[in-house]
Amino acid sequence: MILVFGEALIDFFPASCGQKRGYVPYPGGSPHNVAIGLGRLGIPVMYLGRLSRDWFGKLLKDSFRESGVDLRYLAEGGEPTALSFIHLNSSKEPDFSFYGTDTADCKLVPAMIPDPLPADVAAIHLGSLAMIREPIGSTLTTIAEREHGKRLISFDPNVRPNHVKDKQSYLKRVEHWLRLSDLIKLSVYDLDYLYPGSTPDEMAERTLNLGPRLIVVTFGEIGAVAYTASAKIEVKGKTVEVVDTVGAGDAFTAGLLGWLYEHDYLRTDRLGVISESELRTALEWATCIASITCTRIGADPPHRAELIEQSSKF
Repeated sequence: MILVFGEALIDFFPASCGQKRGYVPYPGGSPHNVAIGLGRLGIPVMYLGRLSRDWFGKLLKDSFRESGVDLRYLAEGGEPTALSFIHLNSSKEPDFSFYGTDTADCKLVPAMIPDPLPADVAAIHLGSLAMIREPIGSTLTTIAEREHGKRLISFDPNVRPNHVKDKQSYLKRVEHWLRLSDLIKLSVYDLDYLYPGSTPDEMAERTLNLGPRLIVVTFGEIGAVAYTASAKIEVKGKTVEVVDTVGAGDAFTAGLLGWLYEHDYLRTDRLGVISESELRTALEWATCIASITCTRIGADPPHRAELIEQSSKF
């Protein structure tokens, strides 16, 4: 199975009720979104994190369970759930106002992580805000260091510049995480922040030399590009009626990880030798899943059954 680490929080989306304006809660957080995306595709997946026992924590737990995510090692606490308020601009891109001081998710410590991990864990996915909050950030770094070379590690920095207090220190930590990872997924926004002035090709050449076997950069509706040591593959985006783009990148990640898992490439000895045709197919699959997610509110990735119906539209 695939083990997902990181934060789960509540995204509040603007809504109207009569003459009043307010917000509606939706389960969210990048690792949460990846985990439910995998579960809805029928991929064996476990989430290992810490949730609050408050009402929002119960909402998140229900979201995981309804999507088929294994919660056997879930930790819980009395601290509140982290909250994020979404503001959509004219292009349906989100701005986030985050409220997460001393919340339950960031209190994950090494003692809560089984050692060794279950034998059926083939790969680990981590990243996002969890990497820069404490003590969870140090906990996940420790896990990545411990499991490096034993299991495939997938990393999505999902950069949130407003929450980076010291950019130089953050960039140094990101490079350390890149060295520990086999698969890297970046958005074009991550690219601009982490490698200002660099082209995707320049970034890929530099980052592949650090050790990763596969790097993928997503460009929203434009498409995505993937790099291995021997190939560069580009795919175009899908044309859809966009409601918002929240969770689209996470849906892409879930689709990519799921495809690689099902085709036995989610292994350290196999990922780097995937053929160009197979990598293109994996990217197109992930792009389709991300596109469908953009047609509805919030991080609401499709179930596998929906893909049969929806894929005819692309």
